[in-house]
Amino acid sequence: MNTTFVRLSSRSSDMIVRCSPYAEIVYWGKPLLDYSPAMMEALNRPVANSRLDSDIPLTLCPENGRGLFSVPGMEGNRDGEDWSPIFTSQSHTLENNLLTIISEDTSAGLRLVSELQMCPDSGVIKTRNTLTNIKAGCYRIDRLAVTLPFPERANEIMAFNGRWIKEFQRHSLKLDHGGYIQENRRGRTSHEYFPGMVVGKAGFSEQQGEVWGLHLAWSGNHRLRADCKSDGRRQVQAEALYFSGEIVLEHLQSVSTPWVYATYSATGLNGMSHSFHHYVRQNIVPSLAEKPRPVHLNTWEGIYFKHDPDYIIQMVKNAAKIGVERFIIDDGWFKGRNNDLSSLGDWYIDAEKYPQGLNPIIEAVNEYGMEFGIWVEPEMINQDSDLYRNHPDWVLKLDGYPLLKGRDQLLLDLSNPAVFDYLLERLSWLLGEHKVDYVKWDFNREMVQPGHRGHPSLVQQTEQLYRLFDQLNLHFPHIEFESCASGGGRIDYEILQRCHRFWPSDSNDALDRQQIQRGMSYFFPPEVMGAHIGGTPCHTTARMHSINFRGLTALFGHMGVELDPVSESPAEQQAFARYIALHKQLRPLLHSGNTIRLDHPDKTTLINAVIAHDQQQAVVLISQLALPEYALCGNVLIPGLNPSTHYQIEVLDMPDSMHKPRNNTMKRYPAWLKSPLVVSGDWLEKAGIALPILNPESAILIQLSAVN
Repeated sequence: MNTTFVRLSSRSSDMIVRCSPYAEIVYWGKPLLDYSPAMMEALNRPVANSRLDSDIPLTLCPENGRGLFSVPGMEGNRDGEDWSPIFTSQSHTLENNLLTIISEDTSAGLRLVSELQMCPDSGVIKTRNTLTNIKAGCYRIDRLAVTLPFPERANEIMAFNGRWIKEFQRHSLKLDHGGYIQENRRGRTSHEYFPGMVVGKAGFSEQQGEVWGLHLAWSGNHRLRADCKSDGRRQVQAEALYFSGEIVLEHLQSVSTPWVYATYSATGLNGMSHSFHHYVRQNIVPSLAEKPRPVHLNTWEGIYFKHDPDYIIQMVKNAAKIGVERFIIDDGWFKGRNNDLSSLGDWYIDAEKYPQGLNPIIEAVNEYGMEFGIWVEPEMINQDSDLYRNHPDWVLKLDGYPLLKGRDQLLLDLSNPAVFDYLLERLSWLLGEHKVDYVKWDFNREMVQPGHRGHPSLVQQTEQLYRLFDQLNLHFPHIEFESCASGGGRIDYEILQRCHRFWPSDSNDALDRQQIQRGMSYFFPPEVMGAHIGGTPCHTTARMHSINFRGLTALFGHMGVELDPVSESPAEQQAFARYIALHKQLRPLLHSGNTIRLDHPDKTTLINAVIAHDQQQAVVLISQLALPEYALCGNVLIPGLNPSTHYQIEVLDMPDSMHKPRNNTMKRYPAWLKSPLVVSGDWLEKAGIALPILNPESAILIQLSAVN
């Protein structure tokens, strides 16, 4: 069979794929000025002594049978046979930048279809593998992964870790020998291990270096694995994790990996994020650009389960006064729900709390010019509920074992048609009989022994969740959904195909949110990132933060407030109104521009910016997380503006202490802080501006506006 190569191109990267006699990525990096298939001869590898006599490729589904001694791309068997397949390409097609390669092992009776699609604008690659059993008898799949190769210079990993109220933390490690495995078995995307990874040339940073980023779009169990082979080649595998016996293919049945989204950047992590953000905006949530993202008020931390319609209408009035555009009633509205111990599953309005139903509140919300939203947690059930008393068999479980509860909750078996139909009917009633614009969809516990009729069903449970969302989006296309799972426990591109917003964390603590939102920004643009001003002290950490720090931290996302606007002081209410107005002023820029994270040697200083695509405007947030390491904080260099354009520096917000002639940190302020200053984009990138000395847990916001 002749060797065939296909080139996939974008503005920021090229990928060259060998399509025969096997499927292999042979180049992935900077755009090539000149290319012909004959040039591929330059990349033919030597064969080393004391090894196998043939070159061993890292195919799109690496095979041990071909001579690979690292982890293969799939594992399975047919009653102990056909356990070491070798796939040979049969055909390939290229249409609309989608490359499809069909390979088979006729002896093992398996067909592999590999799909790779390059977005020409963003440079994001979307890829997956599909395996089909083409032989009589059942084939059991233990693993099926997407495998992406990386060059030898990609020797550093940035991965993500976390926990509840501390999601999207980052850590780095070398990829010189051996490997790194990151697994999640919690039944949802998880707070602990976001399914994303960055591999790059050691020393990469926000603003420089070669990096390759990837994200597994899957809302269930998953594994990411990075390996450095003994010959120096690197690869990363991304896959859904299967329970033993969960995936068994009958004759002509298929299973697909989740989609993996990946991109290359020659300009550091910011370039990677620009690609992912552009792709999300253009291909996953394009509808968000149709109207401004409404500022939220969520009732949860304001009233918890204490629902009084008359008082809530007072909250509605006060919310409208401070500029809120969407009012959300959180947990506590449905039958018998007075605490978190009962009633999940009973999706009927609580007649004792709401004798006239929800409509009087919805009418008040609309009368004050706001949209109405409501909280649900459809996948869950309490044992103390009418639904459980009537249908104890509807629970996701493994018979013969005790039911392990989390937050006093059990899970409903979405693979049971009766359960699915019940939830679809109840949610359709809620959304169809009430003027609902927005739904906050929660998921507050992890899965243990997810069994359906005795069989493992985590994959099926996840796919049924997608189907439920798809049905609701079909019938209620005007309604926006938010994915929440005790905060950031279910955040990925696949659930985003069905939702419009994420709740990154149950923590509204501004100090913690600085790092959480920064971590999330590597893959997600600000407009899908819920960011709320909370009350003080913070409900999760008891920290006391100024409204300056809380307000500016929430500014760089999809803004909201989470508190009781009635009980807050007049001064706090005025401050909320000020930051909401500031967000609305900057919202067109924040939700469309290029987000950049600026490198700074002092890790206590965090600097983010958003730059307009036409380079006429930018906003820069300088946050001081702790006491600076040095007496002076140095200069901040701001890239991404037009070098030949001049910009006026304007302070939009700063701590109250800096309105005084001098404060506890500075006898004299930087000149630009107190009087207008105009500098060029070239100056901002190369020389920058002097940073003020801020108190810990405070921030300053500046605007850069082009001067004609």
